[in-house]
Amino acid sequence: MRARFAAFAACAMLSAQPVFAATESAGSLDGVTIIDRLDVNDLAAGAVQRFWFRAGMSPVGQPWLVPVVVVKGGQPGPRLLLTAGIHGDELNGIAVLHRLAAGIDPAKLAGTVTLVPGLNPPGLLQSNRQWTPDWSRSAPNLNRELPGKEGGTAIADFAGRQWSRLIRPNADSAVDLHTQSRGTAYMMYAFASTPRTRRMAELVAPDIIKMDKGERGTVENTLTDDGVPAITLELGRPEMFDDTMIARAEAGLINLMREMKMLPGNVTAPPASLTVANDIVAARARQPGWARLLLPIGSAVKKDQPIAEVRDAFGRLLETVAAPADGRINMITTDPRVAAGDTIARIVWWSPDPACQNGC
Repeated sequence: MRARFAAFAACAMLSAQPVFAATESAGSLDGVTIIDRLDVNDLAAGAVQRFWFRAGMSPVGQPWLVPVVVVKGGQPGPRLLLTAGIHGDELNGIAVLHRLAAGIDPAKLAGTVTLVPGLNPPGLLQSNRQWTPDWSRSAPNLNRELPGKEGGTAIADFAGRQWSRLIRPNADSAVDLHTQSRGTAYMMYAFASTPRTRRMAELVAPDIIKMDKGERGTVENTLTDDGVPAITLELGRPEMFDDTMIARAEAGLINLMREMKMLPGNVTAPPASLTVANDIVAARARQPGWARLLLPIGSAVKKDQPIAEVRDAFGRLLETVAAPADGRINMITTDPRVAAGDTIARIVWWSPDPACQNGC
């Protein structure tokens, strides 16, 4: 009797533990399996597999399908999650993941790389930063909605399915790839928030690392807060494939995988030119008009140094926009049409305040 009771108690304790189900197949499309849940632990080692992940249903009753590539090494090791396209006008990261999916040899890989080149199908279809499944004039930002909630509103359910069935169960570390959005451009620029994520960012070798407490609901911060070190990697301009930026990001992610002992090869040290910052300020136009930058992106600037001019419809000078702080220009407007209060450039620098060590 005691043995039976002990067995029952043990079963009850086990059933109380959260358990992720194995990969769940839900059909196929053009020979690619459609899944409702991914667990890379139950996939065959030494292989590349492709899936459509069903992230929810559109307003016309058809599924939103998210592409997933899993490269599972012949040897056990870490699980690295790489995502792109959570903003539908930010495309460079998609090409980076395509190149990695084609270039990583599973026979040489220890661990698993899960690549998701297109988290936001409706936004990608509309070439829109936001999540745009319908005509809504107030479309939400999917990268502020994690971890979401399955069975909630449409956006909460979409985010919740991705978080609980795709993202969180398959990540020991993660990199979320972005660019700036329409009308603007970044350097190759990484966000980090902890000592480990700063190290990850250094290995990827961007031009600038911004230590940043981040925003609630992002891939990066939601994972990091849940114990999975993650960074955001920004790759220049939107709405294009920039081959130079794509190649740099691919090389940087391979370098990260080498440091994680996932791939063979020597780890490259961060470039001497790397800028690490923990604070940021915007230089803004006070008047509407036509803006022309006086300095290129990446320039080092001193406080009150002229960085742009704004002219009226006749070309007459309205104002000179000055740098609000010493630092380096990490973002610029690429659209010369500006309204009063619009950002012309952003400048990053290092604050000595101890409270800002991991971001002000």
